[in-house]
Amino acid sequence: MSGAAASSPVVAGIDIGGTKTSGALVAADGAVLARAMRDTPARLGGAAMAETAALLVEELADSAGVRPHAVGVGAAGVVEPRTGSISAASDTFVDWAGFPLGARLRERLALEVRVENDVNAFLLGETAWGSGRGSDVLGVMLGTGVGGALVLDGRLRHGPHGAAGEIGHTPGYSELICTCGRIGHLETLASGTSIARRYASATGRPIVSARVVAERARAGDPAAVRVFDEAGRAVALACVSAATLVDVPLAVIGGGVTAAWDLLAPAVVATLASDPPVSGAPLRIVPGTLRGDAVVLGAAALVSASDQSFPSTPFAEGELVRDVAS
Repeated sequence: MSGAAASSPVVAGIDIGGTKTSGALVAADGAVLARAMRDTPARLGGAAMAETAALLVEELADSAGVRPHAVGVGAAGVVEPRTGSISAASDTFVDWAGFPLGARLRERLALEVRVENDVNAFLLGETAWGSGRGSDVLGVMLGTGVGGALVLDGRLRHGPHGAAGEIGHTPGYSELICTCGRIGHLETLASGTSIARRYASATGRPIVSARVVAERARAGDPAAVRVFDEAGRAVALACVSAATLVDVPLAVIGGGVTAAWDLLAPAVVATLASDPPVSGAPLRIVPGTLRGDAVVLGAAALVSASDQSFPSTPFAEGELVRDVAS
């Protein structure tokens, strides 16, 4: 790598997903100086995935002519945040569970490295630069599955077992079997996978993607509309439950399913009106604004904010300025 000295405020953010590993060099004001992407070698094991991330950091640095002073990583799987090791992962990833990702990247790059679960990184990104401005925020990602994260009192909350915010596997939303094998979790209604499967079950048609179901809903297909209504209501109820338990006034929804926010929003709004938090305190449920950049920017925020503190008052909608203390 080449460029500025290690004291540079520029940091790298890396998003290790199941199919793609993406990254960006991010300046102190939130400006993205360079972007890059590579295929994730998920079937080749943890070492290959770590090397891909390291090569991406080097590619970014060479492209921008600036060496980052630290690297933040948002990784799929359960992450031990103190060490950056992967505690658990799906069988999509070979040799990922137990892999010492943080240590491997620190040794490989000779840089400070911090690793977080990708959903936690998503929320950090939205809280730092997106629509999640506030000191108490719930994050929910609707993708292949459903993940969650919490920022409380301006800090990311991990909990004693690292599972704080994992709202996708809370029960009581349906009678369907979840991907984890249990019954009725939020994920059975609100994930992209469940939207596609429930539409196929309701219509007797072959399974198509959630994106295709959304297109059919917009064209007036009543079964498709119903599937998204059920998903929106379930998400809203889950957010109301979280708001009731920990008094968060804001929930930010991300992930690929939010491309169909226009189809989810009517049920979200109706549910907030019919089943608000018992405290009477207002709860806002909004889509994330960073979209595909959220995890990368949240990973960058991991190493660009020494105290992980966030402002207690929201910023104007659409404003994208640096607000994390550096």
